[in-house]
Amino acid sequence: MPRLLFGLGLIVIILTVYALVDCALFDRSRIRGLPRWVWIFVIILVPVIGPLLWLFVGRGRKRAPVGRMPRTSAPDDDPEFLRGLDREKKERERIRRLEDEFAKLDDADGKSDGKPGKPGKPGPSGATGSAGTTGVDPKKSDPGEGDLPGRRDA
Repeated sequence: MPRLLFGLGLIVIILTVYALVDCALFDRSRIRGLPRWVWIFVIILVPVIGPLLWLFVGRGRKRAPVGRMPRTSAPDDDPEFLRGLDREKKERERIRRLEDEFAKLDDADGKSDGKPGKPGKPGPSGATGSAGTTGVDPKKSDPGEGDLPGRRDA
């Protein structure tokens, strides 16, 4: 039993000395909760709990290197954000140009609205009329002459 008490006492002393030295040499800007002098008193006056509190509560985390610090600037000051906007703008412009080119190609084929052949304009076969009029007599383009569906006289 005396060996166990001696061992525990030695561990408490080592822990207390380590916490005192660590607190005394620790960077002031990373100490959390209390000022340094208060932490030193807590470590000395509260034997086991004081050093443990210092190790788990008082020590602040390491800060990120200067190049990796989190940004606290507005989005319009962030170069990466602005580059993303430029990429989106260029992509929209590229899509608009492609749509214009496709519209010009459709106009050149006589299909300005994406539907085959407009009434009154010649389609690919040269006949006038709407879709499905290939092979229809161009002279008989008036629907009142018997080519309406459902008429009995046709």
